[in-house]
Amino acid sequence: MKNIFIINGHEPYEFSKGQLNNSLVERLKNALPNDHFEIKTTTMKDDYNIDEEIAKHQWADLIVVQMPVNWMATSWSFKKYQDYVYSFGMDGRLCAGDGRTRQDAAKQYGTGGTLTGKKYMLSLTFNAPKDAFNDKSQWFFEGKSVDDLFWPTHLNFKFFGMKALPTFVSYDVLKNPDIENDFIRFDQHIKDHILNT
Repeated sequence: MKNIFIINGHEPYEFSKGQLNNSLVERLKNALPNDHFEIKTTTMKDDYNIDEEIAKHQWADLIVVQMPVNWMATSWSFKKYQDYVYSFGMDGRLCAGDGRTRQDAAKQYGTGGTLTGKKYMLSLTFNAPKDAFNDKSQWFFEGKSVDDLFWPTHLNFKFFGMKALPTFVSYDVLKNPDIENDFIRFDQHIKDHILNT
C-alpha cells in the first residue's frame, strides 16, 4: 500500500475558478486503485492545521502538488501554506534545519532533510504555450524549461530530502485549451510515473 498526499494549490477567485485543477485532482484520485493506494488531500480553500499538514508529509510516500501557475510562480495561497507548514516543520519533522550545525558549519547547506526516500510531483496549469519553453529564440523564457522556472519549488522539496518525479504541465489553458488531450496525457503520466514505479 502506497500513501499519496495530494495538495490542491488553487484558491478559486473570479478570474480563475479552478475547474481544471480540481478535475486533475479528481482524475488522479480515480486512477489510483483503493487496494494499492491510500489518499489524503488538502486544498487551499479549506482551513488546515499546521501539525496535521506536517504529519501528512511524513505519512506520504508521494506528494503531488496540483496548482495553477500565477505570475510565473506558485499560487499565493500555496506559498502561504509553504511559509507556515514548512517553516514549522524545520524542527526535525520535515528537516533538521538546513543540515549544518554551529560545530560543523562547513556541512553542505540544504542537507538536513528528514523525508528521504519519499517522492514528489508537480502538476501545473499554465496560460503559457508549450512553445514558449526550451527554445532560445522565444523572447520571454529565453530557452528555459518549466522546471527551470519552478526551481525554487523543487528546492523546497529537495530541502526535505525528497526526489522529484517528472513534472506534468497543461499548457495554454486560457487562449488555446486542449483539455481532452491534457487528460489523456495526464492519465499516461500517472501510469508511467505513479502506477508503474
